[in-house]
Amino acid sequence: QVQLVESGGGLVQPGGSLTLSCTASGTILTHYHMAWYRRTPGQERELIAATPADGIGDIYYADSVKGRFTISRHNATDAVYLEMNSLKPEDTAVYSCEATYAFTQYWGQGTQVTVSP
Repeated sequence: QVQLVESGGGLVQPGGSLTLSCTASGTILTHYHMAWYRRTPGQERELIAATPADGIGDIYYADSVKGRFTISRHNATDAVYLEMNSLKPEDTAVYSCEATYAFTQYWGQGTQVTVSP
């Protein structure tokens, strides 16, 4: 059973930074296509960043976060990170990581990020 756990959310002031982590039990994330999504109340879930399995392929960023957010993997810890800089109030959302392997998706519970003075 694959379980994803996000951490690192919290309250930050506009212009600040946070780094979210996604770790897994029951599998090795290196072989998964990994992505970060976010959702705000009343809005569709938004894909904001994705990194290919085994490092083969391009990294994707939504226009809304390009240049401010960075998705990365750390093989030693088998974690996927989302470094978020220059945060804006409109970045406030629940952020979730998603892993895909062999057409099967797995989701974490999400972590709240609030950007407010």
